[in-house]
Amino acid sequence: MSAISVGQAVVLGVVEGVTEFLPVSSTGHLKIAEGLMDIPVDDSSVVGFSAVIQVGAIAAVLVYFFKDIRRIVTAWFRGLADREERYHHDYKFAWWVIAATIPIVVVGLAAKPLIDGPLASLWVVAGSLIAGSGVMWAADQMGRHKRGEDDTSFKDAMWVGCSQILALLFPGFSRSGATMSTALILDLDRVAATRLSFFLGIPALTGAGLYELKDALGAGVGAAPLVVGTAVSFVVAYASIAWLLKFVAKHSFNAFVIYRIVVGVLLLGLLATGTLGS
Repeated sequence: MSAISVGQAVVLGVVEGVTEFLPVSSTGHLKIAEGLMDIPVDDSSVVGFSAVIQVGAIAAVLVYFFKDIRRIVTAWFRGLADREERYHHDYKFAWWVIAATIPIVVVGLAAKPLIDGPLASLWVVAGSLIAGSGVMWAADQMGRHKRGEDDTSFKDAMWVGCSQILALLFPGFSRSGATMSTALILDLDRVAATRLSFFLGIPALTGAGLYELKDALGAGVGAAPLVVGTAVSFVVAYASIAWLLKFVAKHSFNAFVIYRIVVGVLLLGLLATGTLGS
């Protein structure tokens, strides 16, 4: 008997696709949805399922930004063979993404027992949603939004890459929220911050999904729910990416800040009254 049914996989795929790249915490929303459907949030197979269906959202990024990714990857391979090509920004950017992914990989492997255990609590999710809202609001106010994507540097990539650790350790903080906030503090404009968040998420989230696949299949989640959840997350995430890039070009992050606070407070209320298990 699968720990997650196909119907539940569809719901979780929609939640993942909508929230993965919005700065509202996909992990937090997945845990809330799982809790409402009486799915054990700290079960190893469920944690694995959540990581695997993220690959669908990442596939949406690969398709949406295919031309950009092809350009960057091509520049990287050319730079490996031609010294002159190593001065190209795309070649350097490819190395920055690789380097900026290392910290989250190290922490993810070292802290896996905590991430899958005590830190998977919905109490942590609620607190992180609210705390992350404050960080996001402050970053949007502090940032001068004067630097574009071509102005990014190795230091920017490393700071933004390391900020992903916050979301890894505190589900609810939001990987997108942490990376975008850090980029805004570094004075990148909102579109550049959002695109940098997308690119840095590709290796981290893909690696997490592949790493967790064995646990998801081996611990009680059938292949059908995994395939369905991943496919649904791909379709929904593609639409979510297109919408977000248009939104941040003209609006601040205040709407997300307010939404996160409301969800965090409601979640605390549900937990405190016993309506939802932690």
